[in-house]
Amino acid sequence: MALSLDKIKSALEDGLLSFPITDMDEQGAFKADSYAERLSWFVSHGVSSVFVAGGTGEFFSLSNAEYQELVEVAADTIQGATPVIAGAGRSITDAVACAKMAEKAGIDALLLFPPYLTECPADGVVQYATAIMEQTSLPVIYYNRGNGVLQAEHVARLAEACPNLIGLKDGTSNMQDLNMIIRTVGDRLSYIGGAPTAEIISEAYLSVGVNTYSSAVFNFVPELANHFYKSLRAGDNAMVEKILQVFFIPFVQLRNKKNGYAVSLIKAGAQIVGRSAGKVRAPLVMPTAQEMAELEKLIERGLALVA
Repeated sequence: MALSLDKIKSALEDGLLSFPITDMDEQGAFKADSYAERLSWFVSHGVSSVFVAGGTGEFFSLSNAEYQELVEVAADTIQGATPVIAGAGRSITDAVACAKMAEKAGIDALLLFPPYLTECPADGVVQYATAIMEQTSLPVIYYNRGNGVLQAEHVARLAEACPNLIGLKDGTSNMQDLNMIIRTVGDRLSYIGGAPTAEIISEAYLSVGVNTYSSAVFNFVPELANHFYKSLRAGDNAMVEKILQVFFIPFVQLRNKKNGYAVSLIKAGAQIVGRSAGKVRAPLVMPTAQEMAELEKLIERGLALVA
């Protein structure tokens, strides 16, 4: 492990996190050189931790070969400047294979996605996550979302069974359940906000003691993402409200127009600001020309608020 556990946990608990989009060429193949440039750009804007091959990075569509190349590029590019966490998931076998590739590449920790597709009981999800964590030496953050949502009792059970479980990323937006988990498990874990466009509920996260969240819009407006986060932590409610009204609320309304736009709009935004990573892979689709124009106006309005 390149970084100490204390440094990883410190970065997860204070600072703005983000998931870089994954660069694709015109044929849809992974583009390593521009991906490395994107990661360096992330670090230059002070990101606290970089989550590669995440949901925004289209983990669900990457081949094993692409995943291996991606984690190698990430580790080689960032070289300990900030923690690098790689996504892992699908079947137990797939997740363990991802973990082994990440370990070999020098990745600092894993973000464990819920099981693929099938509905499953909570005790089965605990077995799934435990089986994966027992086969990796890396610290693991569990992504509590989709068909793998765990309540406080089962998160506590997982934390007891797996010493290398270090955090929980919330993808539910359910503050009652998240607060129950935090009050039950306590500081045994680090907690991260991970709902789509997490800024929209960042005040609620902060109210239950979750100081950090992953910002997808960091991919195209890092200045605005940082300005919002700093305003939130400083208690500048007037600026938080202004940015929400001018940028994030209309962005969420645009995002809600079509399934998958939580990823597609991020790639569109990167294209608009001159940092294109190509198009999303099917089954996702890119926004229409009209939606691209709406997003461009939102970016202009949002950046005008940055001091």
